[in-house]
Amino acid sequence: MAVHQGALCSPGVLKGTITVLALCLAGYILGPPLYWHLSEGLISSCPPCVCDCASQPLLSIPEGLRNASFADCGKHDPEVSEDMETNFSELLSEELKLREAEAMENHQRADMALLEAKKLASQYQKEADKCNSGMETCEEAREKAEAALLAQKKLTALWEMRARQKGWKEGSTKSHAHSQDVQTV
Repeated sequence: MAVHQGALCSPGVLKGTITVLALCLAGYILGPPLYWHLSEGLISSCPPCVCDCASQPLLSIPEGLRNASFADCGKHDPEVSEDMETNFSELLSEELKLREAEAMENHQRADMALLEAKKLASQYQKEADKCNSGMETCEEAREKAEAALLAQKKLTALWEMRARQKGWKEGSTKSHAHSQDVQTV
């Protein structure tokens, strides 16, 4: 009894398997809503309940512990509505005042932070101005020193030229001075 491998993968078996899976998936998706819809239709055939809250006691709760507003069964009372509107208006007004106070506090904090930032910026600007002034002073001193060095170099060159004209040679000063010291001894 050998089962042929091709029989399991035939197009008919594959088509049947996919059909069964599709029906199961459709039943899974559509089943619960259909069930509740049908059960709702069966239940709606019973007559609606009539509730007269004023004539029935509230779950045998003692008279002192009963909630009188619950016993009203949602009846519209103009005084209660007016009081509720007044309370609601007061609550809204209070909430607005709290938010306004919070906004003012945040505004004050922001103003203080801005003022502090301006002070720091001013301080940093003063420091930068001092630094720039110091740099300018240093630059002027450098230029003066450079000019003085150039003048000194010119003067040195002039004296050196005069000395050469008089017969001075660069290495001769030491040897000449040394020979004069030797002769005097």
